[in-house]
Order: sequence, then structure tokens, then C-alpha cells
Amino acid sequence: MPRIVSLISSATEIIHALGQTPNQVGRSHECDFPPEVAPLPVCTKPTIDVHADSREIDRAVKDRVQNALSVYEVFDDVLERLQPTHIITQTQCEVCAVSLRDVERSVASRLASRPQIISLTPNSLADVWDDIRRVACALEVSEQGGEVLAQLQARMCAISKRARAAGERPRVACIEWQEPLMAAGNWMPELVERAGGVNLLGEPGKHSGYLTWAELVKADPEVIVVAPCGFDLARTGQQMYWLTERPEWHGLRAVQNERVYLADGNQYFNRPGPRLVETLQILSEILHPESFKPSFQETAWQKL
Repeated sequence: MPRIVSLISSATEIIHALGQTPNQVGRSHECDFPPEVAPLPVCTKPTIDVHADSREIDRAVKDRVQNALSVYEVFDDVLERLQPTHIITQTQCEVCAVSLRDVERSVASRLASRPQIISLTPNSLADVWDDIRRVACALEVSEQGGEVLAQLQARMCAISKRARAAGERPRVACIEWQEPLMAAGNWMPELVERAGGVNLLGEPGKHSGYLTWAELVKADPEVIVVAPCGFDLARTGQQMYWLTERPEWHGLRAVQNERVYLADGNQYFNRPGPRLVETLQILSEILHPESFKPSFQETAWQKL
């Protein structure tokens, strides 16, 4: 039987979707879904204060990266004890989660169990589907992986068909970080389009980029969705002063029309795994309230 260590929360959710949670023996400090992984040994920790405000986190991350230092630490002693057969990490972002380089720096390559290191690269929605296939293949459950993918894609198609039939196509800005401003990239522009919106900022398949206030004002979105990476709904609300105290904020069309929404960027928007289907549902509820029951309102999103 495999002994799986996941060092990224989205991979833990992929493992769960594939029915492999009973074979998971370790997790990252961020892995919190499904709830049954909570007792598993934690194999990582951040090297910055993740409880700081948006600006301080950004500064700390830049300082670590510019000095060729990792944002995360891998616990060699825990890996030594667990002797995993598979370690799942990622190369998409050294800021968002433990990276392949972090794992290579650790004792993983010298473990007696000779673990297979599976590195995910979720830059787009298609990449997320490929990552699920890759994990399924590595764990020798390819048939289960195909079934999971078919189910996820069918659910996403059904939501998208309904959203696009709603008629209205609002112009949407998804904000991934509050200070400094960042526009959501990667899979998020695709999800906005699938939810029947017009994505204004951030490019599909590319890293989320910094955004100037002049660019946001020029775009003048009809809807703004704020879903910072790593922040839950409550913390997103606590950090909104970075936006609401800017003089430019009050002139934006979305603000004037009361179409600004906060979302759980930690559990949904920024986890490139199976729950991107729920992210699409959340976006559809926000953009088309006349067509979608607000199933996730107040738990995963709320109106500002």
C-alpha cells in the first residue's frame, strides 16, 4: 500500500477525491480538507508571519525570495519517521505552497523508502485536470482518476451552461491580494468566463500579477470579487480597509452599484483541485443571483 505525504492542500483534496485518504500518512500545515486529515503528522511550516497584514506578508515573502530563501520549511525528521512512498508537491508557485525545490533541499531524496516525488503544475484549468490524472497514475488508480475527472467536468459544464444562459455578462475584476493589489490569474479568468462573466484583469494560464489602482479605475468593473490567496472569509473582510480607504475606491462602478463581494480565497478560489467546481458555483451565485440559489452565501462568500 502507498504511504502518501501531501505538501500542498489541493493535492490532499485530490488524494481524497481519488479515495486515497486512508493511505495518506502526512500533510502540510495548510492541509485542512477533508477534516479527517487533521490528525496526520504535519511536515511543514511557514518561515514568515502568516498572521501579519497583507502588506507585511508581501514584504516578507519578497525578502525571502530575493535572498533565495524558502517561504516554507520541510521537517526532515518527520519525513524520516513516516518513510513515505509518494510525496506530492508543486512547481507552480514558491509563495503559495511548499515547492519542488523545498522538497529537494530536504531529506526526501535520501529516504530509505525512495519516495516518488510528484510535482504538480496547475497554471490553468486544463493543468488541474492533468494534475489529477498524474496523481491517479502515480498512485496506480488511473481508472478512478478518469471517473473523478469525468464527474468534475460534467458538474462544471452543467453550472457553466446554466450561468451562460442567464443572459447578463457582467464585467468582472477578481482581486487576489489587497495590498499591494494583485489581479487573479491562472485558472480564475477561465472560471469567470465559464460563470458567464467577462474577465477584465489577470490572464488565463499566467501567474497573478500586480495591479495598479490606475488600471483598476480604468477597467471600472461592474462586479468586484475579492478572494485573497490564503485568507478565509473573515480575514478577507478584516483586510478590506486597504481598498475601502483609498479615494479611488468610491468612484468605481461596482462600489457605487453595491456589487462588491468577498470570498474565501483559501478554501476555494486559490486551491487548484476538485473544489474549483464549487468555486465556479460561487462565482455563478454572485454573478447571477436570479438564476442560482445562494448555497454558499455567508459561508464562502458575502456581499460587502
